[in-house]
Amino acid sequence: MVLAVVIQIGATFLPQLGLGEPIGDRSDSVRTLITPSGWAFAIWGPLFVGSAIFAIWQALPKQSDNALLDSIAWPAAIALAAQGVWATYTQFANLTVISALIILVSLAGLLICLRALARHDRLSGEERWFAALVLSALAAWLTAASIVNVSASLVYHGILADGPYPLAAAIMVAVGGTIAALAVVRSRGNPWYALVFCWALLAIYWRGGQEASSIGWACILAGILVVLGMAVSLSKPDNRRHWIGI
Repeated sequence: MVLAVVIQIGATFLPQLGLGEPIGDRSDSVRTLITPSGWAFAIWGPLFVGSAIFAIWQALPKQSDNALLDSIAWPAAIALAAQGVWATYTQFANLTVISALIILVSLAGLLICLRALARHDRLSGEERWFAALVLSALAAWLTAASIVNVSASLVYHGILADGPYPLAAAIMVAVGGTIAALAVVRSRGNPWYALVFCWALLAIYWRGGQEASSIGWACILAGILVVLGMAVSLSKPDNRRHWIGI
């Protein structure tokens, strides 16, 4: 797991060593209506810190017989390492169909973790803050990032080269929001997933939503579905205790 996080974080520093192009530059070259505003990507700072803390915590000797970690170790390691592979590939190539497939592999691993976290009988305080919070936030951001990457790859390959296609982009946001809302409900109202996904929606609304009203309304609708799913699920005391301990 520690090695996976080293790959995850270390890959982003390659351009500083003169290798490849910064991910931001790649993103700008295939910008779409659902590419989030630049400030939203600052979330990678806390996500990287959280990933490092999670990796160190799970490696402690006292966690050697942790049943939760036994169920999520490989999916989490694959997901974190895949993010480093995605960053490496993107910096040398671009946001192509290959990069979209890589990011979907990472998302799949995180969603497996999310399912295990939701089904776990009782999260301890450490499991809640060092594993559930970090992996849920990553799963939410990768859900949004997958939608954006698919859109960008369509631009890169010329499928959306003749125009911004706001309606198609709005449909992608609406579908992604519906999937996210279902994930929130099925994960017992996971607040960390819901809040981070809404952060991504806000960033899409802030940019694409100002250029096309259909994008803006899709973001609003998706946000309402996600927040509603969280609120209804967390109205149950068992779900609140599971995720936030109260």
